[in-house]
Amino acid sequence: MSYPSGNVSTMSQNAAPIRVIVVDDDPMVVTGITGILHPAEDIELVGSASSGEEALDKAALHFPDVVLTDIRMPGIGGIEAIERLVNSVRPPQVVALTSFDTDDYLFRALEAGAAGYLLKDIAPVALAEAIRKVHVGEPILSPRSMRQLITKVTTGQDQRRQREAEEMLADLTERELEIAILVAQGLSNQEIADATFMSTATVKTHLNRINIKLDTSNRVHIAVAVERAGVSSAGEAGQRH
Repeated sequence: MSYPSGNVSTMSQNAAPIRVIVVDDDPMVVTGITGILHPAEDIELVGSASSGEEALDKAALHFPDVVLTDIRMPGIGGIEAIERLVNSVRPPQVVALTSFDTDDYLFRALEAGAAGYLLKDIAPVALAEAIRKVHVGEPILSPRSMRQLITKVTTGQDQRRQREAEEMLADLTERELEIAILVAQGLSNQEIADATFMSTATVKTHLNRINIKLDTSNRVHIAVAVERAGVSSAGEAGQRH
């Protein structure tokens, strides 16, 4: 990782900094991330860990908002650490930060509850911005990674699964289905707001309702439902019912 150059966004005058813990068994990676995040006044590195077990201990001690964790580490490893962290008393947003750009690791991390999946070659400014996004509930999964995941999940599915997905989507209003389709296309909340001429707050409200109706927990599962149903527009879905 290289150190950042140029301006770094600063926090608003009254906002508390985003508390972050970095988990990696390579001390050079931890040092590099520390150097990257240090100039960001709205991000505070409150701890680091070199194993999954240590990450759980540090999280219980410091109550971070965001945890950046490697996948392959000694002990329980990153995947189990993610699952335990997101099910803790005060769960942080957890982001897998790894060198492994494989479908298997991506799928397992998101299934465990990770809020995002980033590669360690991410640009310094992009890493800080990713932390800000995940802290407020924005996705930090690239469109390419989203497509990788969806392809893996939907390849070889049977007609029963497609019908189940279609029935799930039938409970959505036309506006909710439109937003679900945009989620499946990899758009962020802001991009959806721009495309539908709504505020981001309204988009978030719709996403909450979609998750309730589909019994999903995040936008990745919404995208998978849309892809399984095989719809690309609200009108197309209406024709099927």
